[in-house]
Amino acid sequence: MPIENGDFIRLSYTGTVAGTIFDTTDEDQAKDAGIHNPQGGYGPVTIHVGSHHVIVGLDEALPGKEVGYEGEIDVPPEKAFGEHDANKVEAYNKNSFKDKPKKGTSVKIEDKGEGTVVDVIGNRVLVDFNHPFAGKTLHYSFKIEEKVDAPEEQFQGLIKLYAGREMDLAIDEGKATIELPPGINYDRRWVLWRSRIIHEAFEFIKDINEIVLVETFRRPEEKGPEESEQDE
Repeated sequence: MPIENGDFIRLSYTGTVAGTIFDTTDEDQAKDAGIHNPQGGYGPVTIHVGSHHVIVGLDEALPGKEVGYEGEIDVPPEKAFGEHDANKVEAYNKNSFKDKPKKGTSVKIEDKGEGTVVDVIGNRVLVDFNHPFAGKTLHYSFKIEEKVDAPEEQFQGLIKLYAGREMDLAIDEGKATIELPPGINYDRRWVLWRSRIIHEAFEFIKDINEIVLVETFRRPEEKGPEESEQDE
């Protein structure tokens, strides 16, 4: 049965720009390309087709394909990171920077966000606030590994997609219970995306009517006399 918008699937992919890998679900390819992230959580990603969980051009290529399909696609700028906007390139005085700016380095400007130094001319520094791949055509090779029908796996997929980690969860009679790991409130990624995860779980997983987040604290074990003396 062909994939449709609204389906959950597991997807493997590798994205390149001008022949250079910039994103991949394959750990070995990430290592070979020098972009490996030890906390990357490699392997097929679980996505909700049609919700732009991957780049728009790739997302739009999925409906109509069968499980097991392998293919390649070129994604134009308008369905990737947009066209390059010359108005987003601005000039600053070199003295505005704490550290000496160099071409190719990333800088953060208050009220503007992060940009890339594209040129240094005398005391003038040109900073480009476009996405580094703005105006570029991307190339993706991808494989639809399988459909994901179990609500627990769908929810777990959303958590991993946004928070970059898995959590203990169970769904019983419409109630989804997530056991939060210790220290989760210090995880900036979880704090940033928690509301989005919950919103999409209700929107995309019809079997869920209630979500409970359980945070458990346990009393630390008291040290014995010998352990206390060793600490001193």
